[in-house]
Amino acid sequence: MQKILIANRGEIAERVIRTCRNLGIETVAVFSEADKDMPYVTLATSAHHIGGAHPQQSYLNMEQIIKVAREEKVDGIHPGYGFLSENSAFAREVRENGFIFIGPSSDVIRLMGDKLQSRLEMIKANVPVIPGSDKPLTSVEEAYSLAETIGFPVMLKASGGGGGIGMHKCENSEDIRLQFEETKKRAKAYFNNDDLFIEKYIGNARHIEVQIVGDSYGNVLHLHERNCSVQRRNQKVIEEATSPHLPEEVRSKLYEAAVNAAKQVNYYNAGTVEFIMDENNNFYFLEMNTRLQVEHAISEEITGIDLVEWQILIANGEKIPLSQNDINVNGHSIEYRVYAEDPVKFFPSPGQIVDWNFPVEENVRIDSGYGSNLKVTPFYDPLIAKIIVTASSREACIEKSLNYLEKVSITGIKTNIPFLIASLSEESFKDGKYSTNFVSNLMNINK
Repeated sequence: MQKILIANRGEIAERVIRTCRNLGIETVAVFSEADKDMPYVTLATSAHHIGGAHPQQSYLNMEQIIKVAREEKVDGIHPGYGFLSENSAFAREVRENGFIFIGPSSDVIRLMGDKLQSRLEMIKANVPVIPGSDKPLTSVEEAYSLAETIGFPVMLKASGGGGGIGMHKCENSEDIRLQFEETKKRAKAYFNNDDLFIEKYIGNARHIEVQIVGDSYGNVLHLHERNCSVQRRNQKVIEEATSPHLPEEVRSKLYEAAVNAAKQVNYYNAGTVEFIMDENNNFYFLEMNTRLQVEHAISEEITGIDLVEWQILIANGEKIPLSQNDINVNGHSIEYRVYAEDPVKFFPSPGQIVDWNFPVEENVRIDSGYGSNLKVTPFYDPLIAKIIVTASSREACIEKSLNYLEKVSITGIKTNIPFLIASLSEESFKDGKYSTNFVSNLMNINK
């Protein structure tokens, strides 16, 4: 590929541009009215305005993006994450218009985007799944009956859901009654799919995911795991690679399950298999993300592999350039997502950035799309930067992170940096024995 269009904005657009420059590939950026002054627009070889600030008018506007791709005569389109990255219709449209889609097949995107269908596919591959539904629920009575069989609490989930949307914890049948129709209605509106299913709720769980890469020759490798258990509103805030307190035999089984999951659906390009792990180290398939993850950087830091470069090579029809034995872990890496939000209530805090200071330090990587005097608008996700700290050990990594976070200065908007610092000072985080309840526990302590 000689020229790639990036169908995204901000941090991930800059990230893809950086690798393309290293490979001598020209880049085409697209931007909304709200993003015309963003740094990625000038970093790309060329840039095109594609519509208004609202995502539907710009970054979700397939027709406009493909029109720009035609005008620029690009070879491939990189979807980044979010927006159209897991839209099977977009992947199909890109390929039908003669461009290379830098990602998996549209069929796999569609299959793995359906939480119930992907669950059934994993059962075929002998990948452990959480006890629950094996078909869409037809009535609230059926939901009661199944929940009674597997035992409360349960999670009521929308088959087409994602990003924490369309899922509810139900402690009893009354909770199911209250949530069933409303969840069905929201699922239809958000995902055009009102299928619901139930899974057993796993308490004090850890959210562990495995980075995988497949090529079109049937090869699938893993790049080890990430622990993403620090979450607010079911969205990740701190991620680390690899996961602390994971016995080696469990780790090996986890990798095997992730690779089997990818092979079951003939997966190619970069992807992530997400698992939930209980207090006894039993793990269960959660979902598969058919794109590059926000937190891919920590896997890059511990393996020395540029995942965007691999995405491009694989999309070009090349084989994965390494074998599994070549992919070793070197050190420990933690990513901190910096959000423009209130550090206590987590409400978004759009506005004009005044001071923006991230000191340059060895083994600290900053992936961001913002800077001084730029506006954080309310139209998009409030993620404004990722701080990735790498060190020889987890303890050294936490110490370095605390020192670094204290030096970062962002004024003009509120950010969650005080929350990140408080998290690192918490005993359960320091000893690595934390679960997805970490944030709610921390909030209760600080009330």
